[in-house]
Amino acid sequence: MRTLEIQRRLAALGYGPGPLDGIRGALTIAAIKRFQTENGLTADGIVGPRTTARLFPAVQDASSPAQLMPWFAEAERLKGVREISGSRHEPAIMGWAKRLGLWYPDDETPWCGLFVAHCVAATLPDEPLPGNPLGARNWLKFGIACPPQRGALLVFSRPGASWSGHVGFHAAEDAGAFHVLGGNQSNAVNVSRIARARLLGARWPSTVAFAATGTPAGDRAIPLSVQEL
Repeated sequence: MRTLEIQRRLAALGYGPGPLDGIRGALTIAAIKRFQTENGLTADGIVGPRTTARLFPAVQDASSPAQLMPWFAEAERLKGVREISGSRHEPAIMGWAKRLGLWYPDDETPWCGLFVAHCVAATLPDEPLPGNPLGARNWLKFGIACPPQRGALLVFSRPGASWSGHVGFHAAEDAGAFHVLGGNQSNAVNVSRIARARLLGARWPSTVAFAATGTPAGDRAIPLSVQEL
């Protein structure tokens, strides 16, 4: 079920989701929670199967991965965002830091943690972020531990650096690597292959019920757009 359809249904029921623009913003999340509370559902803002069944009683099994993992849907939406070399800086990247209240001088400062923080904070406003989310390894303290699977946050080491790392979202995997949807990957938001041996941990948002998302282990289908990182 698309966000716009959910917004239209909430508006028709009088829950005031804000602009009908297909964006999962604060007003839409608040409207979902009000609907869930008034219907005896867990007020987590996630439109899963039970909430979908109450919102759309005539539609069966209409929940979608975009609603079950809104942070991952936001990450996919931002594919292609790229930092600007030189004195200019990408407004989208700088805007993420501003909305999060983080000191961030320019888009040439590593921003993989900033990208993940934006995707989580913009779609899961009740989810606690780790201290200093710009530090990739700090995400090892985020949420709860989980098996590596689609939508999970993956934290990696960097060769030759015991303190720095990289963080992104599990998009797929093959026998030797995870396909990571992340920021600051060759200076852009894209999907890159990262060796399994570099994985430090996988984490899942604590405010979202954990459920297997069906990513097959050892899936050897490697999209042509995926690059090594």
